Amino acid sequence: MNNRFIDFDTKNFKLIYLALIVGLVVGIISSAFRIVLSYIETFRDHLYEDAGKSGIISWIWPVLFAIIGISISLFLVRKYAPETSGSGVQEIEGTLDGVRPIRWKQVLPVKFFASLFSLGSGLLLGREGPTIQLGGNIGKMIKDVFREPDNVNNSLISAGAAAGLASAFNAPFAGIIFVIEEMHEHFKFNFYSVSAIIVASGTADFVVKALVNDSPVIQMTVFPSPNLSSLWMFIILGLLFSIVGFVYNKLLIVALDFFKKLSKIPIIILGSTIGIVIVFIGIFFPDMIGGGYSTFTKVLDQSFTFYALIILFVIRMLLSAFSYGTGTPGGIFAPMLVLGIILGMLFGSAMQHYFPTLVLHPGIFAVAGMAGIFAATVRAPLTGLMLAVEMTSNFELILPLIITTVTASVFTALLGNQPIYTTLLKRTLANPK
Repeated sequence: MNNRFIDFDTKNFKLIYLALIVGLVVGIISSAFRIVLSYIETFRDHLYEDAGKSGIISWIWPVLFAIIGISISLFLVRKYAPETSGSGVQEIEGTLDGVRPIRWKQVLPVKFFASLFSLGSGLLLGREGPTIQLGGNIGKMIKDVFREPDNVNNSLISAGAAAGLASAFNAPFAGIIFVIEEMHEHFKFNFYSVSAIIVASGTADFVVKALVNDSPVIQMTVFPSPNLSSLWMFIILGLLFSIVGFVYNKLLIVALDFFKKLSKIPIIILGSTIGIVIVFIGIFFPDMIGGGYSTFTKVLDQSFTFYALIILFVIRMLLSAFSYGTGTPGGIFAPMLVLGIILGMLFGSAMQHYFPTLVLHPGIFAVAGMAGIFAATVRAPLTGLMLAVEMTSNFELILPLIITTVTASVFTALLGNQPIYTTLLKRTLANPK
């Protein structure tokens, strides 16, 4: 009996060791991805700034840059690994359920490079989707390299997914909670499997902070806890986001259906059309395109008028769905969080106007908006709460964020809004690639 327990513990301690390796590899790959993407985005911004300054040629370069990037991304996905399109989170969930294959030898290079081309082109897509799918595939790769039995697949793939989210946003706790909450129907719970995702997530975050940046993703004021008499406002904000989440999820599906009808169009024609749309908007309105990390700061600095924020919100919501529908790799978290910040600032500004004694700063509602929109679309309120807190360091706002996320997730469910990744997985299974 004692030998059986020793053997059991030895096997599970090895799982923790493998999770550490997964975290290290995911951290290194994610760091490389973020660094390269940063250089590409800087180059793209310079092209856009120079457009129109030196004749017709200065307009051609950004157009070619976007067309080539989007076309190569589409080609890589369609030719070599169709499962890398979009976020990839639903693919990881399907793998954990045993209903989707995981081909890490194809997925890792295609997801990495195709995502650089799609995100770098200016499409409204986030880096977290690629890093989550890369992380899950790295978990499977480590299992295969060390020739471990199939019963560790679930734990290592889940650990890789957690590490992927942690490394995308410098948010290790959110990565852990994401797997436990969003993937609870797919993740196999036990003490060692949970320990594995904790180890992998923390390790990946450490590596990224050492190699890329150790500060919060969003640099903003750390607000004190709002007055208790103002908490009713966060219930209203949650109700507002329950509707927004419902609409956003519907838009994503509409966009996917639209581009599916265009799947027979040659890649170069489709890539050219998408690229021209993105470039035209990006040159004249740069805050309307891209993942939105620079837009975070401008919105929080109150650089936009109230009406400009409304236009920014509407256009970015439509373009976010448009970008995801193209089928290029990229996540929805970052564009979605930008929408949450914008609408939160709009709501906070209105509340400050009518209740100046109750609202310290509209930015408080922007942080709550990040959590609220995540809770309403992904239906993962704890993950949304932790993402907002870790990305902004606003730990004092946990109570209003709880109120916002619970309200948003409950009422969007009453509206019939399904979690977006559940919807996407069902769609994939109904139409296997």
